[in-house]
Amino acid sequence: MKFALITAVWLSSIGIAKAASVDKGKALVEKANCASCHGAGLNAPILPVYPKLAGQYSDYLYYALKAYKVGNGNPQYGRNNAIMGSQVQAFSDADMQDIAAYIASLPGNFVVKK
Repeated sequence: MKFALITAVWLSSIGIAKAASVDKGKALVEKANCASCHGAGLNAPILPVYPKLAGQYSDYLYYALKAYKVGNGNPQYGRNNAIMGSQVQAFSDADMQDIAAYIASLPGNFVVKK
């Protein structure tokens, strides 16, 4: 336990363990106009082919954004979508983490069946 605490403090002091910013993510989502496809609150897509994003897990969203950025260059990791591929090219890894944190903080209406 003590080792984990010391490691976390050390990593945060050198900037590796950066907490994502919901506020920065909101500004990036608004600037990129994500709602133009994913709808109001990122929970009402304009077409059924666009996913609902609000409330999705932040790590899933981050890795999806990262995969769109890689694109078809890596068929085992990348995702091929012309619209999303062009949207994410300007974002850094930190930006994508902020975006993911913001979208995850939004109320979603996913249904989990047991």
